[in-house]
Amino acid sequence: MRRIIFVITLINLVVLPFVKAQDVITDEINYNVMEKLIQMAKEHYPQRKISEENTKIAKNNVTVANLSYLEPFNVNYYYRPDEKQTLNPENPYITNGIQFGININPSSLFAKPFQAKTAKSNYKISQLQKEAFDAELEKQVKTRYYNYILKLRDFKQNVALAQTAKGAFLDLSNSFQRGEITMEEYNDARTLLAESDYSKLEAEVAYRSARDDLEEIIGKKLADIKQL
Repeated sequence: MRRIIFVITLINLVVLPFVKAQDVITDEINYNVMEKLIQMAKEHYPQRKISEENTKIAKNNVTVANLSYLEPFNVNYYYRPDEKQTLNPENPYITNGIQFGININPSSLFAKPFQAKTAKSNYKISQLQKEAFDAELEKQVKTRYYNYILKLRDFKQNVALAQTAKGAFLDLSNSFQRGEITMEEYNDARTLLAESDYSKLEAEVAYRSARDDLEEIIGKKLADIKQL
């Protein structure tokens, strides 16, 4: 009977405070901070920068494709100071001034519209890829932020749980010294204390890992960010 009372006492002192703390985490989520983290990820995450540069390249390729329509046309300027002979005096058509010319390659000329259309399509694809990447990046930031909040709360709860377990063990240790509980009950209390300490360490590792994951995607340490 005493052992049953002892176990109930341990549950009341150690387990119940932890169970009562298992509520939703909605109140702990700061959506303004989360939006700030998303913006930071878009500014610092390397893969996002690569996506932006690919979009710029695709846009430049559209301009190059449009300018390629001018390739058949050429302009040359020849200058003969003091009416001196040109390098090829047998060519009477080279004179001072500007000369215009057109060199047409039919296959190349007909390919221009398709090249321009392909460049525009590639630019559109790069824009859509960037939008898709931004959406996935935003999702990843939110997921890591939620996980960070969860692991942080779990860590705090396990710290409180370990402190409560330590206090309960000290009380039961005094009871054991007074001969009020058995050696088996004392060992059970010591085992519970060791388990709570180990759970605290596990929770701390999980919290630090979640923090590292979030810092990796936003490109900054959370300690360097205000409002966190």
